[in-house]
Amino acid sequence: MFATEFSGASLTEQGVEEFAPAFIISKIGGKLNRALICGVIDRMERREGDSGSSYSGSIRDPTGVYFFNVAPFQTELHADAEELVSRFESGERFLLMMVGKSRWYENDDGAIFTSLRAEEFTIVDKERYMCWLVGASDSTLRRIVSYEKSLDCEPNIPAMKSSGTPEDLIPGIVAARQHYQNVDTEELRLGVLQALSMVIGKKDPIKGMETTLEPEQPQPAEQTEAQSGPVDASQVILDLLSSKGDELVDYDSLVGACTSAGASREAAEDAIESLRDIGGEILEPRFGFFQALQDG
Repeated sequence: MFATEFSGASLTEQGVEEFAPAFIISKIGGKLNRALICGVIDRMERREGDSGSSYSGSIRDPTGVYFFNVAPFQTELHADAEELVSRFESGERFLLMMVGKSRWYENDDGAIFTSLRAEEFTIVDKERYMCWLVGASDSTLRRIVSYEKSLDCEPNIPAMKSSGTPEDLIPGIVAARQHYQNVDTEELRLGVLQALSMVIGKKDPIKGMETTLEPEQPQPAEQTEAQSGPVDASQVILDLLSSKGDELVDYDSLVGACTSAGASREAAEDAIESLRDIGGEILEPRFGFFQALQDG
């Protein structure tokens, strides 16, 4: 599953039994408990807490960013995670493949922030990454086609079985259609095109993913300057966080403030990453929640 499909999900499913699996269900019915993801390392850092060391980071594929963490109790992964931190802090950028368990956080407004708890990971070469891009594209297109075909029938299991919807996708599609409204599959298709163009064009995957593809939309002329880079968005973010003092502000609120001010979503996301990972002017004390770095 590509990052844009995973990060756009807001439907979760948790069984009542003690060890029942938990799922994140995407807008087109992808039902995810674990995922195989791959992309360029975008962030990697160690955090110290009362329970010991933990690690958090992000991986960027052609469509967007996944967030992941290694928990304090996963001591068997700490040595490898420490190596990733060392390589990232030295300025090296590399392709990382990971199996992770789906997780999510819900803020007070009901917004869902998705992430993965790493279970296995390894650095891979360009050829392996290209194979993953093809596989993820194929899986995504299969879900898109099945979801769109299901729109001609009622959102229930018998109707979808009769329509020929693949049985392994039916539970997720039924749940998605009952939860999401006005799903636009074109954004997901654009992500597939971006991934396949990287494969066909044999582009450098590390240099080729500095920005995330989003559908192009006409913008008023007076907004062009604000959208051309993260500068204005950065100032909006700093002003908002400074006004909140020690209060944490969630990711969507920061992006929303930037888009309301005339910046693009892409510029807002880039500004958050730059302020956090490069400038160090904002902190992320809790996943998906930010505050300004306080003087002194």
